[in-house]
Amino acid sequence: MANRPYLIGMSNNPNLLDAEICIVGAGPVGATLACCLGTAGIPTVIIDRAPLPPMEHPDFDGRAYAIAAGSRRLLQEAGIWENLPQTPCPIHDIRVSDGKVGRPAAPLFLHFDRNEVGAEAFGWMVEARALRCALNAHLHALPAVTVLAPASVQVERSASEARVQAETPSGPVQVTCRLVIAADGRESRLRAEAGIAVTRMGYDQTGLVVAVAHERPHNNVALEHFLPAGPFAQLPMSPAPDTPNVSAIVWTDRNTDAKRFLAMDNERFGREVSRRLGDHLGAVRPIGRRWSYALGALHAHSYYATRLALIGDAAHGIHPIAGQGLNLGMRDVQALADLLKSGSGDPGDPVLLARYQRRRRPDNLLMLAATDALDRLFSTDNPLLRLARDIGIAAVHRTPRLKQAFMRQAMGEVS
Repeated sequence: MANRPYLIGMSNNPNLLDAEICIVGAGPVGATLACCLGTAGIPTVIIDRAPLPPMEHPDFDGRAYAIAAGSRRLLQEAGIWENLPQTPCPIHDIRVSDGKVGRPAAPLFLHFDRNEVGAEAFGWMVEARALRCALNAHLHALPAVTVLAPASVQVERSASEARVQAETPSGPVQVTCRLVIAADGRESRLRAEAGIAVTRMGYDQTGLVVAVAHERPHNNVALEHFLPAGPFAQLPMSPAPDTPNVSAIVWTDRNTDAKRFLAMDNERFGREVSRRLGDHLGAVRPIGRRWSYALGALHAHSYYATRLALIGDAAHGIHPIAGQGLNLGMRDVQALADLLKSGSGDPGDPVLLARYQRRRRPDNLLMLAATDALDRLFSTDNPLLRLARDIGIAAVHRTPRLKQAFMRQAMGEVS
């Protein structure tokens, strides 16, 4: 790395910064990329419109991420994993079933066992606040990374460089860099300002997220249960204070019904969870907050423009039916970081950015198509479609090679 032609490194003037890379958006994807680049010694500025410490939420709030095995390796390489303040919960088995609300699951099912692929785990459940704490700590510990948050930004891009004007509470800061990375979410302003078109797909569905305490241990088994209104997932979590058995619930339902469920008191809401979950975990009760998200999918027509690259939700968004949204973003981080760390030329070179797009676009489009098809196939009560999908689930369960391919995809094992 010593021979890498950096711009000029960080300036001694705190109001004038020179860097190789400026990342706009310090969510999990943008912050992880900043850690990857900073760990490699690449001068990087990361900017977010919100202050970072309030994102650390001192109290358990029920939100968690399903981190695939591939994403875990990335977080380890970036120096983030070992800084997690709470122990992640491994997912050893995944059970996929079909059914109706309030009724036993269909007899045909699909079961993934980590031992069938010789894996430590399919993934790990990490509390959102734990990941945020680890990211914040590492970002501020890396000499090559400068954090500007809260700050609003204006970006000017030319063929030779980019200038980012950041308005912070302490005054304006100008960042001169060779590549701006948009990690500013699905409604990315940088993407819009670059004139990059987006294809959107709407769903008349809301995602409900809540943590529940339950009577019996989950044994590190995750459940994906397909119901007529949308998928219902139970994901094993590490114990919370005074609560030994905890799981995250990610529940998709029709918009009108979701509003009704969100308005219920805890007891009634817990009963609705139990009707979908079944009784294998015993009595359940919600803990922490309830969260809701309007569901939709999108895909940017290009992942780059002059001196600009898109990552994570700024480039693509999918239905949460497979729980792979964040992991796709982490795979963007891996691909782009590898190119930026191994290249000896200009990080804003269109040839390099085109290589990044070629590496990531097929995987992201495939996952977009797969999750959209799964939602349309499984979020229906059509008896013919229900029969076809039940037969399909059972066929995968009984076809070792196909089953292993699905398991490796769930682990993030893609080229």
